[in-house]
Amino acid sequence: MVVSAHIKTEGFERHALDLVLAGKLQLVASEAILAEYARVLARPKFSIARKRLARSMGLIRKSAQIVSPSRRLTIAHDPADNQFLECAEAARADYLVTGNKRHFPPRWRQTSVVNARELIEWIAADLRR
Repeated sequence: MVVSAHIKTEGFERHALDLVLAGKLQLVASEAILAEYARVLARPKFSIARKRLARSMGLIRKSAQIVSPSRRLTIAHDPADNQFLECAEAARADYLVTGNKRHFPPRWRQTSVVNARELIEWIAADLRR
């Protein structure tokens, strides 16, 4: 979601990230996930200026709850995606938001794997309060 929100300035991913930055949603990440976001977003193909990326990553870090997963998982189809499940498990997250749902099981423990559209649709009523 974080990478997609930077690439597409409009859409559900961006809306979800804006809700995180506004304090309406809680983003949970590990140091490894934050490092991966920064590494991916720094790729030349995305053409994100260094200052803009540094500012954005600073806001995300400030808004995020940082967890340190205590166990390694081998659940996801793509081994690199396991860190997201590990983080969700450590945080006891309600949702893991991804654009690649097919890489994950539909549910891991108490965490539902959803895309940004599903998240926004499901929480819309709560946001109006």
